[in-house]
Amino acid sequence: MDSCVTPLRHGGLSLVQTTDFIYPLVDDPYMMGKIACANVLSDLYALGVMECDNMLMLLGVSNKMTDKERDVIVPLMMRGFKDAAEEGGSSVNGGQTVMNPWLTIGGVATTVCQPNEYIMPDNAVVGDVLVLTKPLGTQVAVNAFQWLDQPERWNRIKLVVSEDDVRKAYQRAMFSMSRLNKTAARLMHKYNAHGATDVTGFGLLGHASNLAKVQKNEVSFVIHNLPIIAKMASVGKACGNMFKLMQGHSEETSGGLLIALPREQAAAFCKDIEKQEGYQAWIIGIVEKGNRTARIIDKPRVIEVPAKDKDGELW
Repeated sequence: MDSCVTPLRHGGLSLVQTTDFIYPLVDDPYMMGKIACANVLSDLYALGVMECDNMLMLLGVSNKMTDKERDVIVPLMMRGFKDAAEEGGSSVNGGQTVMNPWLTIGGVATTVCQPNEYIMPDNAVVGDVLVLTKPLGTQVAVNAFQWLDQPERWNRIKLVVSEDDVRKAYQRAMFSMSRLNKTAARLMHKYNAHGATDVTGFGLLGHASNLAKVQKNEVSFVIHNLPIIAKMASVGKACGNMFKLMQGHSEETSGGLLIALPREQAAAFCKDIEKQEGYQAWIIGIVEKGNRTARIIDKPRVIEVPAKDKDGELW
């Protein structure tokens, strides 16, 4: 499970709690703080929990920074984290800061829930479909952006992607990673979700496999479609498959929720989330009878996100 659910000694209540921290992966400290907070909250949202009672912030400040770097970067990261927490209806009260060689930011999210406020992730049934609420390819986009300054790396991908494409993909990844999965969590209740997980460090297939493993019923997940940030599938291929994006092993940061939904309600879920957020969600696979495993078919369909570029628009 993405969060631990601990029954309390106070009648019928459970403590739901999760923790996470990450290293910098974008060059904007404020956005980095937002991404780190969204990443922590995502584990609550994967259980359909919409309210977070409190957040702690965990901060590793690098002793390799100059005083000036530290005085500019750290407050911006903290502000981004705090703003994202407030966007989620929570606040940051407490935490810990340490000086060490590495810059890290993360936190702990805690909430007290009644049983109807969370959705256990183990109730998928044959005939359900799998919905994904954010595109894949964040790791590829971030790396490609860093390679703009590394000629030997850039030369490997410049035949399949322009500099402008890479910059746009990086912006798309950054805004996707900083977006909260809160609307998706709310709609899980409305559309009777049978379980979910968020897609982060183990990649799509890693998290799908973990979710399949905990199912009560003898089911397996089969993934047919891969929604990927535009042009990043081509970049992945041009790199000789170092990211394993098409195989579902590319790491994501603060990715979308992977949700098992009743087939007849999945399209309405996707339509509803797009109406509320302005971002798409996709039906990417099915739940069939099986032995609690997950797989991606041999030739999955790549969905470029967005389908076509519009001038001046990210999505």
